[in-house]
Amino acid sequence: MAADNTSSVTEFILAGLTNQPGLQLPLFFLFLGFYMVTVMGNLGLMTLIGLNSHLHTPMYFFLFNLSFIDFSYSSTIIPKMLMSFVSKNNITSYTGCMTQLFFFCFFVASESFILSAMAYDRYVAICKPLLYMVTMSPQVCLFLLLGIYGIGALEALGHTSNILFLTFCADNLVNHYMCDILPLLELSCNSSYMNNLVVFAVVGIEIGVCIVTIFLSYGFILSSIFHISSTKGKSKAFSTCGSHIIAICLFFGSGIFAYLKPPSAVPLDQGKVCSLFYTIVVPMLNPLIYSLRNKDVKLAMKKTLGKITFS
Repeated sequence: MAADNTSSVTEFILAGLTNQPGLQLPLFFLFLGFYMVTVMGNLGLMTLIGLNSHLHTPMYFFLFNLSFIDFSYSSTIIPKMLMSFVSKNNITSYTGCMTQLFFFCFFVASESFILSAMAYDRYVAICKPLLYMVTMSPQVCLFLLLGIYGIGALEALGHTSNILFLTFCADNLVNHYMCDILPLLELSCNSSYMNNLVVFAVVGIEIGVCIVTIFLSYGFILSSIFHISSTKGKSKAFSTCGSHIIAICLFFGSGIFAYLKPPSAVPLDQGKVCSLFYTIVVPMLNPLIYSLRNKDVKLAMKKTLGKITFS
């Protein structure tokens, strides 16, 4: 029975990260550990921001949502990935595969734009401090957030529709640990240059807009920092932006390598390994980067732990 009018495939088999039997169990425990750190780190950071009123500022409003996105899209991917290490055939239905693809694209696109919003927030805070609470009012922050999730949903719908119109014939083995765009395009028996062009164009525009926003924001920030006379002021400004720059480099660097390249330039297996960075490593590291390098978060952690101990 066909999944729809354009495909004879009703289910897919995810090949996983590796087919070497000796690595399956060690990798299962490794990525299970990564997932536990990701869940505890992101939920912990969200809890700290929610419980501490001095963190109820625009910067932490966006950081709260970044943690929510990281938790959500790692939960979209890792549980199914773990199945591939302990199951002989990691089978997912056609509908399940398209659902995972949609939410993966939605959360990745949303993360791209929320990192841009955080760069703009830092620009206003450092370059226009007197206008900060007016420019980044709760209404503006909410409007930005709705725009971010709206664009994420539209991009996810575009990518998923691009795949839904393809035909999948006899072969249903996806050479990946998740339902990603490029492995599904490779598997389809009627994908064309136009389908690949749609992916390249949408991802290219997304990354281009985000990187231009981030570069402009940090260009103005650097210019302002160099005009600060005190060494202490410069150090504070750099430390405020340092964690954000690390997160941006990790996320966009791995994303550009995975998607904005000719299909023949990097084998799909190498792209699969590269995708580990933005799907698993970045969501795990973000709460660590922002908490270990952030005095406000460390202070909130001490206060919260103190209240728990006192209770």
